[in-house]
Amino acid sequence: MFSVRPQNRRRKLKPPQRWSLPSVPWIALGRWALGLGGLAAVLLLITWALNQPITTVSVAGRFERVAPLDVERAVKQSAAGKGLVSVDLAKVRAAVRTLPWVDTVSVQRDWPRGLAVSIGEQVAAARWGEHGLLNTRGDLFANDATHIPPELPRLSGPDGSQAVVVQRYITMRDRLVELGMRITALRLDARGAWELDLDNGVTVRLGRQQLDERFNTFVATAARIVAQRATDIAYIDMRYANGFAIGWRSAGTGAAKNGGETRNV
Repeated sequence: MFSVRPQNRRRKLKPPQRWSLPSVPWIALGRWALGLGGLAAVLLLITWALNQPITTVSVAGRFERVAPLDVERAVKQSAAGKGLVSVDLAKVRAAVRTLPWVDTVSVQRDWPRGLAVSIGEQVAAARWGEHGLLNTRGDLFANDATHIPPELPRLSGPDGSQAVVVQRYITMRDRLVELGMRITALRLDARGAWELDLDNGVTVRLGRQQLDERFNTFVATAARIVAQRATDIAYIDMRYANGFAIGWRSAGTGAAKNGGETRNV
């Protein structure tokens, strides 16, 4: 009988596991960090540069009444302590608009440390009262003008009526220019009555009612008489339903005769 001896089986031991850090692309990381740092440095440099105080102001426009140095001074005062990014352009525009004779203002950033300002001057269309000036929109832009062009017509009326008077003046002026006449004064009194003076010395009274109809009648009929005998006429009164009255000048005095002459249309 045979017997089998158990054989000793040796177990193969697994080699011990070794842990290692993952592979890091140090070169790529270095390049990325270097680029990021460079970008941050550039941004900081740009931010620093843009927030430096504004040092240059360029002023453009057609200047007759406005002094460019006054504009530059107003810009620098309103932008004091501000950089090109932080400056309030609306505030700068408002400061320049306060200067006499300035109508329109455009302000733009002029890189890297300047502002570009463009100015439009007021255009005086008429006088208002004794020392005021009106532009073509009817805005009173000067209350106490020291220099008033003598050729400007003198307009007057109650407070707040500037735009209405200017519009009426423009309408009448264009019609009368075709007849060779020029308005030197247009008045609106507190009762709402209109009266105008012509450059030939004749006054035209239009009153409060039917203003357009009365003016049309003057252009169509009375203007011919004025053109022929302006030196003899003191006034034309259009406040009649079917005609107008003529006030003749007295010989040697230039005053109108009492009663004048009434003509029917």
